[in-house]
Amino acid sequence: MKLINPQRFERLPDAILFDTDNTLYHYDPAHEAAIAAVREKVTRTFSIGADEFDRAFAEARHQVKSRLKHTASSHSRLLYLQRMLEIIGLGSQVMLALDFEQTYWRTFLSNATLFDGVKDLLDDLRLLGIPTAIVTDLTAQIQFRKIVYFGLDHYFDYIVTSEEAGFDKPHAAPFQIALEKMRPSGNCIWMVGDNPVNDIQGARDQIGASTLQKLHHGVQLGVGDTAPDCSFREFSELRQLLRHLDANRDTKDALICM
Repeated sequence: MKLINPQRFERLPDAILFDTDNTLYHYDPAHEAAIAAVREKVTRTFSIGADEFDRAFAEARHQVKSRLKHTASSHSRLLYLQRMLEIIGLGSQVMLALDFEQTYWRTFLSNATLFDGVKDLLDDLRLLGIPTAIVTDLTAQIQFRKIVYFGLDHYFDYIVTSEEAGFDKPHAAPFQIALEKMRPSGNCIWMVGDNPVNDIQGARDQIGASTLQKLHHGVQLGVGDTAPDCSFREFSELRQLLRHLDANRDTKDALICM
C-alpha cells in the first residue's frame, strides 16, 4: 500500500463506496472467456470467420457507445450483439441476440472470481459499523446478478447503478445518490475503485472523497488530476489500515477519559 496523501487517512471513514467491475474481481479474464464463447457460437452458427465476428462486434460496440454516450445501456451486451447481427447482414435476430447474450453472461460469471480478502474486508467494515455502498456502471439487472453470484448481497448496505442514476461515473449523480441513501454521520468518505478517471477523479471532484485505487495487471496508476490518495494491490492492506486507524481511535478515547 502507498499512502500518497496520508493526511486523508488519519481516522476511520464515515462511509465507503466501492466500484464493482475490475475492483472487487478481475474483469479481463472473465470478459475474454465470455467473448470467446460467443465468438465460437456465432462462427459455428453462421459459418463465418473469427476475424469477421471480431470486426462486426467491435463496430457494433463502437456504434452503440457513440449513440448512447455515458449511460448504462451503452454497456449493454444485448445491444452490441443485436447490432453485430445487423452489421453481418442478418437483421436483428431477436432470439439469437438473447441467446448469445445469455452465453456471454453465463460464461462471464463462471470465470469471474473475487479478489482475495474482499469478504474479510467487508466483514471488518460491518463490525466497525461503517456503512458501505456499491457505485457501479451498467444496468441494474446484470450488476445485481453479479453481486448475488459472488455472494455479496448481504455484505453491502446499498447499491447504485448508472441505470438508476441516469449517468455513468464520473458524473455526480451516482455518487450523490449513494450518499443520499447512506446518510453518513460525517463527511469522511472513501471511494475504492480501479478507474483513475471514473472512480478516482470522479469521486474526488464530485463528493470530495478520499480515493483508494486498486492496482493489478492491466490497471495503470492515476497521475495528475487522476492520481489517487492511496493505492493498494491486496485487500488485506486495507484491512491493516483500518485496524491501525481503529487502534488509534481507541488510544485517543482512552487518553480523553484519563
